[in-house]
Amino acid sequence: MTYLKTMIVAMAFFAGFSAFAQDDEAKKIMADVDKAKMKMMQKDPSIESFFDDSAGYVIFPNVGKGGLVVGAAAGNGILYENGVAVGSADLKKLSVGLQAGGQAIVEAIFFKTEEALNEFKEGDFEFSAGVSAVVLKEGKAESVRYKDGVAVFAMPKAGLMAEASVGGQKFDYEAF
Repeated sequence: MTYLKTMIVAMAFFAGFSAFAQDDEAKKIMADVDKAKMKMMQKDPSIESFFDDSAGYVIFPNVGKGGLVVGAAAGNGILYENGVAVGSADLKKLSVGLQAGGQAIVEAIFFKTEEALNEFKEGDFEFSAGVSAVVLKEGKAESVRYKDGVAVFAMPKAGLMAEASVGGQKFDYEAF
């Protein structure tokens, strides 16, 4: 009986510790998202209209990309609906083709309508091949238009990579 009680207490401790660790990770990502959003608006103030007018957006503050013929990208982010954080998302991409180098970027995806946002939230959202992000530069955001209810921006942080496609990226979403 003592063994059973010990096991129950241990499982409760580890479950609580795991939840605490996940909360810490989410808080770290949210802090990174806040910093990335501020840097994006400093780089191009016209992007603010996308934050204000979209049904929702997801920001991946630290997307790592790398490759030499075969490439990969991955990152974690936070999904916002009407300006409120509603869940976490992760991004994955595997590609083959003309590419070389490594890079860290911020990626922001804006959803113009509730339908586009809900499609992302339903899970297993994926960009078709050939979709590319607009590289954020001063005044560039004001000329960007939504395509199929989605607009994508990328802001380089470090590194150099000869590839700008976001086609083939897959996303998973989990509500808080």
